[in-house]
Amino acid sequence: MTVLLVDSDAKALSALKTALSAIAPDAERFAFSDPLEALAFARTREIDVAFLETETPDLSGPDLGRYLKDLYPSVNLIFTSETRSRGYDAMALHASGYLLKPVTPEAVKRESEDLRYPPELKNKKRVFAQTFGNFELFADGRPIAFKYTRTKEILALLILNRGAQTTNGEIIATLWEDDGDPEKKASYLSNLRQDLQNTLTRLRINDIIAKQRGSMAIVPDRIECDLYDWLEKKKNSRYNYLGDFMNQYSWAEPMHAEIDEISYAMDE
Repeated sequence: MTVLLVDSDAKALSALKTALSAIAPDAERFAFSDPLEALAFARTREIDVAFLETETPDLSGPDLGRYLKDLYPSVNLIFTSETRSRGYDAMALHASGYLLKPVTPEAVKRESEDLRYPPELKNKKRVFAQTFGNFELFADGRPIAFKYTRTKEILALLILNRGAQTTNGEIIATLWEDDGDPEKKASYLSNLRQDLQNTLTRLRINDIIAKQRGSMAIVPDRIECDLYDWLEKKKNSRYNYLGDFMNQYSWAEPMHAEIDEISYAMDE
């Protein structure tokens, strides 16, 4: 478990480090008094838990938390504060905890044992993407229902692109080609992205998507996918390719042809 500690008060930061050393001796702890330095570090190392002071200079705890959530949707945010005034901000970020200062070892222990996203479950793949035949996405064995049909189609495209960032423009061009007003399609895409975010957050599987400004990507390591397993293991895959691939979507035909060629070569 990797823990990020951010507090502009050296004494408070030291107390957090001491408490975590006793509670989670095997955890990797990285402490910063400067939130900007902490953010730079987080861009190089996945964070499981972040203890963030709410009123740090230059970049507040909630603002840093938003950046961390963009990088790692399943990060556990635990805020520390002198007052309850930033409680709403913490709730809006679906924080794991909120501690009033001075923070006690007992409080740190309590929050560390009741995380919103337990790190030990991160390697368990709750999401399965079926691409052979009709495309479908499952969470915990059940099909995921979205408000809009096109939302599922966006996920199909991201899975087809296998972890590559896909821009908003590429999504619009693929799903609608040259059909209709681009500005209206951009507005519609914004609704679809919100539907995607809301649905995945409700199911607590929003870590399957990596977002950047104006683009998105599937995180291949976070999902089980028949296509990915088959491409990697070929004849040793647990999944059989029987000639059908994402049948609902005409834009998947080039990949369908590529899979056919691989399949023919395997049979020779």
